[in-house]
Amino acid sequence: MPEQVIAFSVADGIARIVIDDAARHNVVGAQFTQEFARAAIACEGREDVRVVLLTAAGKEFSVGGDLNEFLAVRDHLRAHIREMATYFHLGITVLNRLPVPVVCAVNGLAAGGGMSLAMMADMTIATRSAKFTLAYTRSGLTPDGGGSWFLPRLVGAQRAFDIMATNPTLSAEEACQLGLIARVADDDKFQAETEKLLRQLADAPSGSVQRAKRLLRAALSDTLEQHLELESQNIAEIAATPTTIATLEAFFAARKK
Repeated sequence: MPEQVIAFSVADGIARIVIDDAARHNVVGAQFTQEFARAAIACEGREDVRVVLLTAAGKEFSVGGDLNEFLAVRDHLRAHIREMATYFHLGITVLNRLPVPVVCAVNGLAAGGGMSLAMMADMTIATRSAKFTLAYTRSGLTPDGGGSWFLPRLVGAQRAFDIMATNPTLSAEEACQLGLIARVADDDKFQAETEKLLRQLADAPSGSVQRAKRLLRAALSDTLEQHLELESQNIAEIAATPTTIATLEAFFAARKK
């Protein structure tokens, strides 16, 4: 087992969580879930982080659960998976509630828990050659990593059940058309497109992107009246900030040229 399966770093406003276990296809195993939770927690409360990237090294994003590990601990498998899921879900909860956007960059196959991670992000960009499949029920398992929570919110209840029950392998284009991911980039342009997106989000003025994320999350539970009030409060607050005023002045100054 490698000494570390997740690399974490912060620079220029971007926190990077990189799944780094390519030799084992970036599996979701016990070590992964613990390191993933620690990396997510490391993003909390940092003023120098304006966007978080979740991606993977190698040719695959993640093949999902480490089934070999499951069989190796079959005598106490229930407790093993319960502990794994606890760490995995802690990391997902922390990333999901961060005030800054979380971008997932999928290079290659995202299966099982790997697909759950792609659905968890605020935005997922994938290579054109990427593939997506839940694959849980094919192995006699049920979804975790928030898969059964995020999926119906992205594609609707009936399509979600179809995807969970029949386990189709979706191309990146199909996943994008369904609303599972936000963008598809040609493989040779994927890295550049991802970095461009991260820079755009990190450089957005006045915390506007962070506030937009908060509004979208609140929309899932608010009534219309509650949400209109929240929108009113946010746009009034952000419009009066010095950064926004300067941004608006620069916009009109550029138009006069």
